[in-house]
Amino acid sequence: MSEKNTYKDAFDYAMNELHEQYISEDKESDFIFNFNVNYVEDTIDTITVSVASPFMKNQVTSKGSLEIIEKKLREVTGLDNLKINCIVKNESHSNKESEKKEIKKVVEIKENKAENIPSEEAPKLNKKHPLLQEEYTFEKFITGDNSNFAYNASLAVAKNPGKQYNPILLYGGSGLGKTHLMQSIGNYIYNNGGEKLKICYVSAESFTNEFIMSTKENKTNAFKNKYRNLDVLLLDDIHFLQNKDATQEELFYTFNALHEKHAQMVFTCDRPIKEIKNLATRLVSRLANGLCIDLQPPNYETRVAILQKKIELKGYNLNFEIIDYIAKNVETNVRELEAALNKVFGYADLVGQNPTLEIAKNLLKDIIESNNENISLDLIQKIVADNHQISIADLKSKKRDKKYVIPRQIAIYIARELTEISYTELGNEFGGKDHSTIMTAYKKVSELIKTDPSLDSKIQLYIREIKEYRR
Repeated sequence: MSEKNTYKDAFDYAMNELHEQYISEDKESDFIFNFNVNYVEDTIDTITVSVASPFMKNQVTSKGSLEIIEKKLREVTGLDNLKINCIVKNESHSNKESEKKEIKKVVEIKENKAENIPSEEAPKLNKKHPLLQEEYTFEKFITGDNSNFAYNASLAVAKNPGKQYNPILLYGGSGLGKTHLMQSIGNYIYNNGGEKLKICYVSAESFTNEFIMSTKENKTNAFKNKYRNLDVLLLDDIHFLQNKDATQEELFYTFNALHEKHAQMVFTCDRPIKEIKNLATRLVSRLANGLCIDLQPPNYETRVAILQKKIELKGYNLNFEIIDYIAKNVETNVRELEAALNKVFGYADLVGQNPTLEIAKNLLKDIIESNNENISLDLIQKIVADNHQISIADLKSKKRDKKYVIPRQIAIYIARELTEISYTELGNEFGGKDHSTIMTAYKKVSELIKTDPSLDSKIQLYIREIKEYRR
């Protein structure tokens, strides 16, 4: 059996749909009595449910309830071979009592309806897509200079799936909004006439685990049928696929199948696709031929807007001096901005009043100090060397080959930007060079990034990695 409940959300969604349908037909009591099943677990093509007794199993079987659930699940997931397996839990006093309670519940609902009393048992239908988070919408995404292009391109994709910008790849550091925009695309399509479309959001890790499980259980055809017949594929964090050759190959053929049928594909990763190590060349080529967009950290004005929006959504009212303090000191990503706010909100909830600026500074001491702590030259050298696939020894050497000179100059530039290390000290750490050589390297990179956006983007990526590596 699979360790993860892959279809749990889809099962809950299908049952809610059926419940609402029976309510609309004034047959809620029939639903409660004939669909009294509980989710247990799933494999790639089977969902196991349980009932409390042989009596209840006979009831759901004879009434055709399992077939109705199975049909609804196939509609929701797009999997034509998905099956329901029903088991009986061990009979016990508690099971018999549970059965009696369910029968009693049916009687009470019938009595309520006879008296025209609305039942409180019926939950409201949840219209959200079972695989997407409903808070991830375009309306809740705060744009700025760092994300305008990504936002507008994502919205264009959502309005014309499979026709414009296909595939689209969003890349950037953690917490910058990649997943938010990706799921916003899915939610927009689903809520604007796409309820019948097969939309799938999945992380690369889950995609890999599911593929491995399908191979172990000799069910690769079911896996292929699921992913190659989608209308929209949202695949998150594809950098996870490094060194996973078999999964990469499967994704390559999935990509080709979806592209041929003009299905929309959206991917995210933490860096430019061509800089992901150990990813198959032909897969990189497919992904790079789409629209690739970099998400940068938000500037001060955007950080303030993000904070104000989140405060508004939470229903709080903070002094601007606290918002200003957070925006000026938390620069890495949106997730850390939210973490800082949550600390302030937690204080307000516990004490019953908003904190002063001094109290806020004390509350956020750990977060702020973590952001401002010293960055070591060793870490800078490691990140740059790793990204250029050379050794730290080569980076620090006097070798003049281009493959060593360029990353060495980049490391020197970053070191001057992020640390207080002098030119002379840097010279000692880079092969015993004199301070004028180090100064020249720094100035050269400073000039190049003004005319080469790709170099600037690459350096910003390294800086994000360095800052996040410390955590």
